[in-house]
Amino acid sequence: MKLIVATHNEGKLVEIRRILEEGLGEDAAKIELVSAGSMHLPDPVETGVTFQENALLKARDVAKRTGCPAIADDSGLIVDVMGNAPGILSARWAGAHGHDLANNALLLAQIEDIPDDKRTARFRCAAALVVPGADGELKETVEIGDMEGVVIRKARGEHGFGYDPIFVPNDQPGRTSEDPDHFGEPLTSAEMTPKEKNAISHRGKALRALVPAIDALLK
Repeated sequence: MKLIVATHNEGKLVEIRRILEEGLGEDAAKIELVSAGSMHLPDPVETGVTFQENALLKARDVAKRTGCPAIADDSGLIVDVMGNAPGILSARWAGAHGHDLANNALLLAQIEDIPDDKRTARFRCAAALVVPGADGELKETVEIGDMEGVVIRKARGEHGFGYDPIFVPNDQPGRTSEDPDHFGEPLTSAEMTPKEKNAISHRGKALRALVPAIDALLK
């Protein structure tokens, strides 16, 4: 079965393939994962006002263009004291899409006066599976995954992307920060290895929750 992932990021295919292998076992070999980018499909304009709406929008677009089942996700950071912002605007919070340093700097400036115990936040991901039917109808499944934590005051770590350097997840691996100024403190997402982060990440949780629906397609 061909399953199209609505992304131009080939690295995301690696992550999804790993999750399917974990959840489906030998049946994962029955799935051919293909990215929308490798098929030269355009990125649809994300006009939704929630992560769920944007994930569905992207998956629907790919499913309609290809006639194949499609997966898409949408994610961002939710800061409680900011009324759930930056939310769906996370990637372009400072104006330019994907400008991580500017996004982090603006967010930290906006909550500079907020005490440490009030800087609670979460990364949220919505993952959608859209399956075209023989009658033209689309069968849709959406799952949500959260990674709870807090926003710290100064970036730490070289891994990850986006807000990872200023976010400390509540769930921690069995080691602590090696930063000389923060030795022994909990790790930021950017200090974790990809394996450590993927085990607790919002995206991993949402995609793993889709495995039963994907499994049903193989039966």
